Amino acid sequence: MNERILSGAQSLAAGSRLAGPGRQYEYLVLSVSPGDSVADARQRVREHSEYGKWELERSRLYMGGGRQYWLRRKVMLVERTV
Repeated sequence: MNERILSGAQSLAAGSRLAGPGRQYEYLVLSVSPGDSVADARQRVREHSEYGKWELERSRLYMGGGRQYWLRRKVMLVERTV
């Protein structure tokens, strides 16, 4: 299973959206080959959502049997306190 995290300029090119004032998302794309089981793919998506605070935005099933899952989370901007 391949993973790509899109953030910054990459996420803007890949369709990053603003959901309210200044809220931007970063994306994680999970690509699953046709030979991998659906149960394994679901487990990976579940682990990312539980531990990494990702949410499933989109899933695609391709004709050859490959699958792709787009996960997103809000970009946390931390302000300096010192």
